[in-house]
Amino acid sequence: MDLGVRDATAVIVGGGRGMGLATARCLADDGARVAVVGRTREVLDAATAELTGRGSPDAVGLVADMCDAAQVDGLFAQLSERWGGELNMLVSAAGPTTVGSFEDLTDDQWRTAVDDGAMGMVRCVRAALPLLRKASWARIVNFSAHSTQRQSVILPAYTAAKAMVTSISKNLSLLLAPDEILVNVVSPGSIASDALIGWAESVGVDGADPYALMAAVGEHFGHPAHLPRAGLPDEIGAVAAFLVSRRNSYMTGANINVDGGSDFI
Repeated sequence: MDLGVRDATAVIVGGGRGMGLATARCLADDGARVAVVGRTREVLDAATAELTGRGSPDAVGLVADMCDAAQVDGLFAQLSERWGGELNMLVSAAGPTTVGSFEDLTDDQWRTAVDDGAMGMVRCVRAALPLLRKASWARIVNFSAHSTQRQSVILPAYTAAKAMVTSISKNLSLLLAPDEILVNVVSPGSIASDALIGWAESVGVDGADPYALMAAVGEHFGHPAHLPRAGLPDEIGAVAAFLVSRRNSYMTGANINVDGGSDFI
């Protein structure tokens, strides 16, 4: 499918690995100019080299901490100068990794989860809005999580932060509708990310086997999907890339579950 993004500009926050990188790959394959943002220079350099090889004419990796408003503002100021003040696509794929039961989490852990999981996205959208509004077309996609609809007792802070992402995105879709800027959410299910694979291996499961991974999720979290395997990052990236592309011309304010099947309503 031609996503209609050739020479369009895209920022993927959390784009150095996992689902963010998978999204960036789809856009690069169709010739978008992609900036991947993260905290680790080596990871971003590897991602940029791959994206350039896939066809992104101006791929760039930028180091920034989304918890630092000054860094976020500086990041988009730099991109504004690089791209003539316009931005077509913004994807926020970064998120918190806070794990712990309600009784065990400290105030600092709650603050970290919200700062990493929701406020980072808020800072990015706020800084990007002048560039998005200047572009002839623009889209925003934010990553939430299936746990906002299917709770786990060891993820209350993570889930609360992701629920904020979903709610804020819905509000943004209303706010930006007059500008015809489309805002949507992707809620991944159990995906074979580095974090989930690492957890599986810590409990003696082969994280590289998506069937074993899903069996472990069902056993430990009680959240099996209808399909018998975990999802792959590329399966999330394809959906996010469509939503943030020009091919999506009328969907906004939606929360798309990509979860292998569930009882969501």
